Amino acid sequence: MINMLENIIGTVNDALYSYILIILLIGGGLFFLIRTRFVQFRLLGEQIRAITEKPENGKGVSSFQALIVSTASRVGTGNIIGVSTALCLGGFGSVFWMWIIAIIGGASAFIESTLAQIYKKKGPDGCYGGPAYYIQSALKSRTLAAVFAVLTIITYAFGFNMLASYNLQDTFSAYSFYNPTYTPWIIGLIVAAFVAFCLMGGGKRIIKATSFLVPVMGVAYILIALVIVIMNATALPSIFKTIFTEAFDIKAIFGGFSGSCVMYGIKRGLFSNEAGVGSAPNASSSAEVSHPVKQGLVQILSVFIDTLLVCSATAFMCMSSGVEPSAETSGASYVQAALSSTLGSFGPIFITVAMILFAFTTLLGNLYYVDNCFIFLLKRQPSKKFIRIYQIIASLVVFVGAGLSADLLWGIADITMGAMTIINMPVIIYLSKYAIRALKDYEKQRKEGKDPIFKVEDINLPHEVDYWN
Repeated sequence: MINMLENIIGTVNDALYSYILIILLIGGGLFFLIRTRFVQFRLLGEQIRAITEKPENGKGVSSFQALIVSTASRVGTGNIIGVSTALCLGGFGSVFWMWIIAIIGGASAFIESTLAQIYKKKGPDGCYGGPAYYIQSALKSRTLAAVFAVLTIITYAFGFNMLASYNLQDTFSAYSFYNPTYTPWIIGLIVAAFVAFCLMGGGKRIIKATSFLVPVMGVAYILIALVIVIMNATALPSIFKTIFTEAFDIKAIFGGFSGSCVMYGIKRGLFSNEAGVGSAPNASSSAEVSHPVKQGLVQILSVFIDTLLVCSATAFMCMSSGVEPSAETSGASYVQAALSSTLGSFGPIFITVAMILFAFTTLLGNLYYVDNCFIFLLKRQPSKKFIRIYQIIASLVVFVGAGLSADLLWGIADITMGAMTIINMPVIIYLSKYAIRALKDYEKQRKEGKDPIFKVEDINLPHEVDYWN
């Protein structure tokens, strides 16, 4: 039964990532890149400036906090296990295609997050929004918006969280006590219990501690990767040569496209940075800023931090170790073997600690997006009883994911994420003119020496919005 399900999911994935998503992501991203005149490179200084903006009233969510939430969800198990999978199954050339998806995706992230800000709603505790809201407001389609919200819930509460749980327990497979029959379930139970504890209000200290530790661990992770790369610096010329040679090996790519570096680079790049998927706008819409473009600029940085920095750190750490990737070592095993070869017994321990922190914040960050979608679907704050049932189910999902098949979980996550992208990308392409007008308005005010302030009439928006009036 499981094998048949994996085959069906594999077939759907091949169709999605061989044609549809490549056209949408690269075509749409290039369209945004040209329309914004390479905003991700042109306004790098403005991106850094936008992070420091605080809400005028001192309350609400700041740009930096929105960046942390979206980056916490992006930077997770995909940056370690996802990269390992791409290297082992797609080859070194997949790194190049990850970079391409991130560079192009920065423009997509800018458009979707700017739109989320334009169409966001006022709430009793601040503002909120996301793709479901701009779909409903601009396209006047409650049905399509609801479908997207449901897909987001399926993707983040089920697909991504089951996969994060599996990837976390898989890091323990390098230790002697690990038994594949029962250890995954024990670890899954422990993680699920912690998630339930935090969701039900008892884990504020844990959340606060991990929110502090994850950026620290992220910096430490990059520094460790840098140390390993420096220790193996002589291998860098051949690594770069292999990356670019394999990335453009046309015969190998089209000889087996479903397992090629292009396919895995796009899959794992998209899974990691989520640009164009429509997830980060749920967080970026909550930021209290004076102009929508400011949060669009912040989200470009989030994509770059995720893929160009953290994913590249994993890739070069593994590639420079001298350990050859293979299908058998795909996942945590390859990363741990790579670190062991350079750092000895400290390597696997470091990866385990990093995975625990990254996975835990990813699990909670994903559920933040789910909360936003429930509010949209129910048109109100869910009742306490509804929330409690949802929290129990979300925790059980984490437990179940730890013991399932890696191929099955990656396949489910890829499909649900792909379905979100199929809806979100055409919508933001259609609505992009309003984000472009907002960008022009922002740049005009900056040239006049002003701190940009947004007014709906300045971009001739034909749709009703309740936050900026």
